[in-house]
Amino acid sequence: MTSFSTSIGTISMAIIQIPATVASVPLTDKLGRRPLLLVRMAKGYSVTYSIGMAGIPWVIVSEVFPIHIKGSAGSLVSLVNWSCSWIITYSFNFMMEWSSAGTFFIYMGICGSSVLFVAKLVPETKGRVLEEIQASITHSLQ
Repeated sequence: MTSFSTSIGTISMAIIQIPATVASVPLTDKLGRRPLLLVRMAKGYSVTYSIGMAGIPWVIVSEVFPIHIKGSAGSLVSLVNWSCSWIITYSFNFMMEWSSAGTFFIYMGICGSSVLFVAKLVPETKGRVLEEIQASITHSLQ
């Protein structure tokens, strides 16, 4: 009975995430990249992940870097992204054995840091050309 319940739960989550992922495309163009990233980090995981962190970082990477380094920069971003995903997946069980509350406090701190990073350093790229985006990045770093 437990595996049946687990299967139903997994299927239900997949069914919920599909429309959220489809909705993310027009929402990204309508509302902007930064607001969706910030909302994603502050709300529940499954649906908001599909709308925010699942795709928007790749959109921003494609819009922020100049054409001559876009391939290398995108590759580096992919490497860092998947490496962090692997570290989280690999360490989760060890951390839960150590302390379940501690594990979620650590993850909460990482999410909080992500919110600060996006709020302070990630520019809104919607409707802007590369020169405007780079000028805003230079201005925020000074």
